[in-house]
Amino acid sequence: MSERRRFALLPRLGISPPLGDVVRAALEEALERAEVDRPPATDGAPTLAALDAGCGRASALIRYRARIGRFVGADIHPPAAGALRCLDAFVEADMCRQPDAFPPASFDLVLSRFTVEHLADPAAAFAAIRGWLRPGGTLVLVTVNRRHPFVAAYLDLPAGPRARVQRLVKATAADAHPLVGACNDPGAIRAALASAGYEAIRLESVGHLARAWGRWLPGYLLGLAGDVLARPFPSRRSTLVVSARAPEV
Repeated sequence: MSERRRFALLPRLGISPPLGDVVRAALEEALERAEVDRPPATDGAPTLAALDAGCGRASALIRYRARIGRFVGADIHPPAAGALRCLDAFVEADMCRQPDAFPPASFDLVLSRFTVEHLADPAAAFAAIRGWLRPGGTLVLVTVNRRHPFVAAYLDLPAGPRARVQRLVKATAADAHPLVGACNDPGAIRAALASAGYEAIRLESVGHLARAWGRWLPGYLLGLAGDVLARPFPSRRSTLVVSARAPEV
């Protein structure tokens, strides 16, 4: 069974909406809010600045490139050759240790997808991003949820077994990184964001294991079982989409 056919079964089983739809809704809302305060210039050129923090090899912000005046990526290592050519700039930075990687109030929107689980000090990273956001700017986070038992087991695997599992569930070896999971449940994320000074914190959970692990049939079947089991329990679904805003003043 092809990946497309596997994924087409998910809505029929109640595994919806797809993660991408939830992330796009959060980004659309953030961009619309920012455009009220910073509308396009008289010539129609966009004025917003956006950062993909932990951009890796791809970014969900690419689809909004026409609405972003300055598009910046940051990660602990540069993107692969040829990847993310649409960036205006890339900064090699550790969010946990370099709060001065960007000047204060540099961005209207910061996106961080599947990065929090790799951070040694998520609270420090949230505080750094809070400083980089302009007043009223939005942070959108996507990360795994340790309250899902399969995710908890995955995060807690020793390095050797985890490497073997990652070969089944990751698209390439470049997508496999050390896991920490120090701030990967709804309560911990809310508390860390509030402590860093964010407001209007909202969290939505999504069943995403079948899609995330679906490259090969064994991973897909394991992920599908996990999504089905967690479907009645929102706080235990595998993936969290969180939005939070910097205070207006």
